[in-house]
Amino acid sequence: LPVKELMVFLHIAVFEIILAYLEKRDWKEAFFSVLPQRKGAVPLGEANDSSKHAPSGKEDEDSDSDGN
Repeated sequence: LPVKELMVFLHIAVFEIILAYLEKRDWKEAFFSVLPQRKGAVPLGEANDSSKHAPSGKEDEDSDSDGN
């Protein structure tokens, strides 16, 4: 993405996280409700605990068609 479009995307993401926080009153819950789950983001300290998040197998990598 061009820098200008990336900045717009980031502003929208930040806005969505703030709105989610206002609804949930929990930063962790708000942050992870906005992030795409296919990116495999997990809270610090839970990165090695596979029982608390979706498995990060080949399925996510194979179905990710955005060219990364």
